[in-house]
Amino acid sequence: MVFRIFGSELSPYSVKVRSYFRYKRIPHEWVVRHMGRLAEFQKYAKLPLIPLVVTPNDQALQDSTPIIEHMEAGVPDPSIHPADPALAFLSALLEEYGDEWANKPMFHYRWHYDADQVSAAERLARDNLPGAPEEAIREAADAIRSRMISRLHFVGSSPATKDHIETSFVRLLHVLERHLATRPYVFGGRPAFADLGLFAQLYECSTDPTPSRIMTQSAPTVLAWVQRMLNPVAVGDFESWQSLASTLRPVLEEEVAGVFLPWSTANAQALAAGAAEFSVELRGRPFAESTQKYHARSLGALRARYAAVADRSALDPILEQTRCLRWLT
Repeated sequence: MVFRIFGSELSPYSVKVRSYFRYKRIPHEWVVRHMGRLAEFQKYAKLPLIPLVVTPNDQALQDSTPIIEHMEAGVPDPSIHPADPALAFLSALLEEYGDEWANKPMFHYRWHYDADQVSAAERLARDNLPGAPEEAIREAADAIRSRMISRLHFVGSSPATKDHIETSFVRLLHVLERHLATRPYVFGGRPAFADLGLFAQLYECSTDPTPSRIMTQSAPTVLAWVQRMLNPVAVGDFESWQSLASTLRPVLEEEVAGVFLPWSTANAQALAAGAAEFSVELRGRPFAESTQKYHARSLGALRARYAAVADRSALDPILEQTRCLRWLT
């Protein structure tokens, strides 16, 4: 009864799923997708994307959030969702922020700066061609580097948005550094959905030269949490909002409400209007990007999750105080 996780150490969504499996102690094989296992991957993958999870009964699962939700239904203990419905939604909201917005600085740093490009391209080439001659590695790395640089626009990275994205990264580190100073995980003594979405992007940043240097200098506590999340273990219970609020509120206010939700809403509105591009003011500055269908679908799923909370008497005041509520209704 062993699951197979096809992924890559350089894929945040792959390591996110792997950490979940490790936390749940679900037997699994970590399969680096390379030429030797490509036919096996293609047999199961509906889309050429990782992570891909193949279950013991040969069912194929793709997309990190649906994979985790599928597995959680079958292996509910220990739960990654706080029992408090308000905290459970906030955790899912932060997971979504990690997947959809925190991916921007991860991808931007990796493929914007020369040193990061060289580092990532070589690591990917070695993963793809294990045991290949150095000349073949160099050629593959050059091709990967060129291809990935051309994709920067997919995360909205451009000379006009560079400062926006990098400022968001530094701001996230600052608020998380304070929040994690007194607890091992985002919601207390055990990892939650939020930890998985947030850590995965920051783990990738910690492996690239430029963002790693920033993290080492300004966010040692965040780095320690990132390492802890590679093999997460529960050491206590989830905390209450009362004990979390003073340091978790700034994460929601400054990043989720400050940039993520208005950006996601503007993207969805542009898609509905048939616009190929859109521009939105985030924290007083314009942010322009091409319209993305997937982001619009994920916002719809987030709003549906909010609507499904049966009793929002505790949740809505928190969302109102953190300026998130207007974007979810």
